[in-house]
Amino acid sequence: MRTLRNKLVMAGLCVMSVCGLVSVVGAAEEKQTLQLDGSTTVGPISDAFAEAFMKSQGCSITVKKTGSGDGVAALLDGRCDIAMSSRFLKPEEFKKAVENGVYPVAHTVAMDGVCVVLHPSNPINELTTAQIADIYMGKITNWKQLGGPDMAIVAISRDTSSGTYEVFHEQVMKKKDMAASVEYVNANPQAHARVKTTAGAIGYVGLGFLDRNVKAIKINGVSPTKRTIAQGTFPVSRPLFLFTNGYPKLGSLIHAFCIFYLSEEGQEIIEAKGFVPLTNY
Repeated sequence: MRTLRNKLVMAGLCVMSVCGLVSVVGAAEEKQTLQLDGSTTVGPISDAFAEAFMKSQGCSITVKKTGSGDGVAALLDGRCDIAMSSRFLKPEEFKKAVENGVYPVAHTVAMDGVCVVLHPSNPINELTTAQIADIYMGKITNWKQLGGPDMAIVAISRDTSSGTYEVFHEQVMKKKDMAASVEYVNANPQAHARVKTTAGAIGYVGLGFLDRNVKAIKINGVSPTKRTIAQGTFPVSRPLFLFTNGYPKLGSLIHAFCIFYLSEEGQEIIEAKGFVPLTNY
């Protein structure tokens, strides 16, 4: 009887060991892949984070830049592990999350500013939020109305699924409709390229997309710099987010990725991409 009991115990231990091994293997396999989707603004940060992780941990990370709205939708539908967003979730998105059994948790990884940019040849250096809104509503159509050259204004906007659009629409447009003449583009690089090649253009991009090919203007007398954005004095400042379904399991690849911004290397990457880190060493 004792022998039979010992054999049963041993068999149980073997089953437990095998199950434990399967769990470990499953966890190890789970840690090897990560899918991100969303904001084209947060995208460059996530691309650089992914590159650092794949080199150090040998994992596979895919970053899709489809826009904040699409990224959030992918998270709520279970199509990605992390949603990149340059805005906070909307009430209707939280409602859908509850319906889908998803609990969105925000991880703020950096600060950014929505910068209004002109062609470098345009002599205008400063506008108010009211003037910018009037341009996008079609009330101001020529730069001479603002003291500039006699040249038609070409207004460029991000598409409506973009988090950058949402911030601009709320903070600058005060949720008023844009004119039918406004051109829409899908991403920051496209907005940048359109302004760079069009003398009369005005557009808006994230801080990380500023360079000498476009001219960032003052808004309400404040220049878009890392300092003014970090202090919140630039009129169109905003946090950048990674969203997960629940707080990620400690020690998981998702958790490590979402807190990487706290490390010195993570901060260096954020600064190198032209954004503002949340902490300083």
